[in-house]
Amino acid sequence: MIRTRRGYIARRRRIKTRFSVSSFQGSRLKPQQEIRALASAHRGRDEKKRNFRRLWITRLNSVIREGWIAYSYSRLIHDLYKRQLSLNRKILAQIAIANKNFLSLISDEIIRDVNWKEFAGVI
Repeated sequence: MIRTRRGYIARRRRIKTRFSVSSFQGSRLKPQQEIRALASAHRGRDEKKRNFRRLWITRLNSVIREGWIAYSYSRLIHDLYKRQLSLNRKILAQIAIANKNFLSLISDEIIRDVNWKEFAGVI
């Protein structure tokens, strides 16, 4: 049987790993360390998304509990989805910080619209 020579793909992968690991120092100069570093970076990006979502929800909830809006956070989000408004939590939190009166106007309009649809039997 004829001996087959391996292609350059595996060699290219190892060279790429060696270049990315070259910034590590001492005993950390191993390909396994690069794999762990990439996994940690991915986990950190996911964690950042979770933390920002928690921050937006906390900001909205604090404005709601001050009494600017007539009902709870969960009810507000539910009615937004029911009315199919494309205001996400980030935008709502920015509105809540910048202008609390505008957020209360939005919630009052949502209440009025949802109550009218329930009364008319549309929903």
